Formats: sequence, structure tokens, C-alpha cells
Amino acid sequence: MRTRHQFDPRNSNGRGPGRPAFGEFGPPGFGGPGPFGPGPFGPWGHKGRGGRGRPGGRARRGDVRASLLALLKERPMHGYEMIREIAERSGGSWRPSPGSVYPTLQMLDEEGLITSAEDGGKKLFSLTEAGRAEAEQGPDAPWEEAEQGEHWEVVREFGRAGGAVKDALRQVVMTGTPEQRAKALAVLADTRKRLYLILADADSEPAPTDASPEDRG
Repeated sequence: MRTRHQFDPRNSNGRGPGRPAFGEFGPPGFGGPGPFGPGPFGPWGHKGRGGRGRPGGRARRGDVRASLLALLKERPMHGYEMIREIAERSGGSWRPSPGSVYPTLQMLDEEGLITSAEDGGKKLFSLTEAGRAEAEQGPDAPWEEAEQGEHWEVVREFGRAGGAVKDALRQVVMTGTPEQRAKALAVLADTRKRLYLILADADSEPAPTDASPEDRG
């Protein structure tokens, strides 16, 4: 008489302790090397579950300040122009909000580090002598640090999502019927296609407007 295999969470593949959940037939990354295995996209992201990786991509006020000074060291700019420059130079990983940029510009103005002038209905910001001296002492590209931090934050987010998918797949493989496993494989194939469609649709997104209300005098 055949008995139904009972799933034991202490023995994820029913073949003995210490074996990968997907056994020999598991794809790379599910119990083996690959994007969802021991690498940076492990089940809990960079440095493992609860581990300490690089800082997140959300910039501090000091990062915004240093970035604005670094940009104005090159040439005078409008506020929204600086937001756009930071986004482009960070590879799109960091786009500071007007709510963080314009208060920082006001603070720099109050400190006597920058000045503003009307330029076609917008405020054009430039460094004072004191501001240029401080900018020369600061980093040339502070947005690069934000880009690295954002990269590892994304790694952690996808690692957590991948871990959840891995757990669900383990349950399907170990306790599902052949029909349920076939449906799961179809879902994975469809998901892969949808992910590539997301990248394809990115090129069709409308470009942002070239002005912000805070730039207007």
C-alpha cells in the first residue's frame, strides 16, 4: 500500500536533512548558484536575511546640498535643471524631489553661498565667492554615492521578492499535483515575458515637463 508523502518543513525535499529544497532538478538560483541563490539576489538580498548591506538610495539633506553645490560649480542653473542633471548623472537611480531641492537652495541662499536672478520668468541660481570656495572643498560627483546606495536597495527589494517566490515554488513542487505544477511553470513563463514587456514599455513613457512652479519668479 502506497502512502502519501507528507511535507516536513525541517526536511524541505523529503530526501534527508541538509539537501536543497529543489534537489538535483532545481534550476540555478533555487537551491544552487544563480540570481536567487547565494549571490547578491539571495533569498534575503545582499548580505543575507537581516544582514547589513550598503546604505539605501534615499539621499540625505547633506547629499542634496553637496550635489547642488557641485552642479553650480560648473555653471548657473535653474532649480528644475539641477533636478534633471542629478537624475541623468546618477543613471536615473536618484531623482531628488522639488520638496528637497528648493528648501536646500533657499538655505544656501540664506547662508550667502548662492544667489538667484530672474531669467525668462525662472530663477537662475549661481555660486557666490563663498559658495564656490565651499563647493571646491566638496565632492565633484556626490550623486554617484546615491547611485550605489540605490543599486543595493533595489537588490534587497528584489531579493525579498525572489525569496517569497522561491517559497511558493517549493510548496508547489513538493505538495502540488502534476496539473498544479504544470500551471506553475506556465505562470513562470508568462511572468518572464511580462518582465521583458516592462522594459520594452519604458521607452514609450512621456518625458517630464521642463519647468517647475518653484523656478518661476
